Amino acid sequence: MKLKPILLATLLGALGLPACAASPARPNIVLIYADDLGYGDVSCYGATRIRTPNIDRLASKGLRFTDAHSASATCTPSRYALLTGEYAWRKKGTGVLPGDAALIIQPGRTTLPSLLRRAGYRTSAVGKWHLGLGTGNLDWNGEIQPGPLEIGFDYCFVMPATGDRVPCVFVEDHRVVGLDPRDPIRVSFRGPVGNDPTGKDHPELLRMRPSHGHDMTIINGISRIGYISGGKAARWVDEEMADTFTRKATAFIEQNRDRPFFLYFATHDIHVPRVPHPRFAGKSGLGPRGDVIRQFDWCAGEILKTLDRLKLADNTLVILSSDNGPVVDDGYQDQAVALLDGHKPAGPLRGGKYSIFEGGTRVPLIVRWPGRVKPGVSDALVCQVDFLASLGALCGQSLDTPDAPDSFNVLPALLGDAPTGRADLVEHAGSLALRAGPWKVIEKSHGPKMNVPTNTELGNAPTPQLYQLREDLGETGDLATEHPERVSELTNRLEQIRAAGRSRP
Repeated sequence: MKLKPILLATLLGALGLPACAASPARPNIVLIYADDLGYGDVSCYGATRIRTPNIDRLASKGLRFTDAHSASATCTPSRYALLTGEYAWRKKGTGVLPGDAALIIQPGRTTLPSLLRRAGYRTSAVGKWHLGLGTGNLDWNGEIQPGPLEIGFDYCFVMPATGDRVPCVFVEDHRVVGLDPRDPIRVSFRGPVGNDPTGKDHPELLRMRPSHGHDMTIINGISRIGYISGGKAARWVDEEMADTFTRKATAFIEQNRDRPFFLYFATHDIHVPRVPHPRFAGKSGLGPRGDVIRQFDWCAGEILKTLDRLKLADNTLVILSSDNGPVVDDGYQDQAVALLDGHKPAGPLRGGKYSIFEGGTRVPLIVRWPGRVKPGVSDALVCQVDFLASLGALCGQSLDTPDAPDSFNVLPALLGDAPTGRADLVEHAGSLALRAGPWKVIEKSHGPKMNVPTNTELGNAPTPQLYQLREDLGETGDLATEHPERVSELTNRLEQIRAAGRSRP
């Protein structure tokens, strides 16, 4: 009997044997990772007020998941979990980081890129990083390390944090791009440095005003979080960021077309400040947020076109997802709320970014591998924390016990060979929730009910909440008082996972 390559790879992985040695057709792996893209932000997930033709085409030829999750409802912890296979809530210091934070992934530990590099892949990180750089008190004018290269990437071209935080420069491998040594960079999140104007003191210089916070150093007519002086030649232009990242990502594919590669393409488009390229400005009819969704769709399309042009598509596993759910007003007066025009960024889900409700972590996930993954729709429960174990298994790489403590091999679900994925999943925002089948319990929390600046329901309550998502996807009816035994069962399971320090057997 002749085994299919995928089944053979999975079998060899279970036996601890290198699948790549038996099957020379290792797939390239491209992970297109959106920032703040909601479950309802793309047309193949039900959006009607905005068009995402490239993502839709990807979905039409791939497997679209309806119950896929980021590992957290905010960016830094989601990215940490994706790359390490560990729930970020297990480790202190993995919340949303300032722009001058130290690297929070310990060099030497097993990560998704280091595992794939061990399997013979050339690895690259392009786009948003937001996992810290250096060891503290970083000198931006010299060698910047440790960083992506020290945790498994062979090449990187990244923004250190987010577009609304300084320093507003790109880092390529270990250096700030385009830095003039005669104009050294100084960065502070504690108090002003240098004489650059701030949004708080000089609102007349702004072309986009903050709605809350974001009133410190002005760069490109937009005030940011944090202070910076110097480095003027190296500062990015927001309108050009998507083009720059996409150009670097496609160049990496070009340069590595003759060997297996892994591209982690972490776009920034939908995150604030939303400053689309003039090609997209005003084109969506939904304001800047709609425009940058279309811009992200273009970025994804350019990656897919490059794979087609180089005749790599058939042997490339493409995964598209988002780091957390959507947010509309996240700090700038960009008319995102006023111009929604009936668009629902979270679709049928409750909550969004920052929320423990499903809108916080249930995100788009599309997997395409022509000839290997049958197009369709899957309701398997899967999470990005599982990418490490699953893609490792695909390449015949086994994990030691300390590695990836919360990453499960759900490769059969990701490839459409199995209808189910995880048995349960811990969702994370400010508090925790446990998913088990259609049931979800949210632990009690004494935090605020609303993130007032963003107008997002956080899901906090002084008593546990229970929802049956198969019948109540929008989490409108709390069943905790009707099913106390279910609340107790799921709460006890959540406590077991928390106390064990790991969930992977």
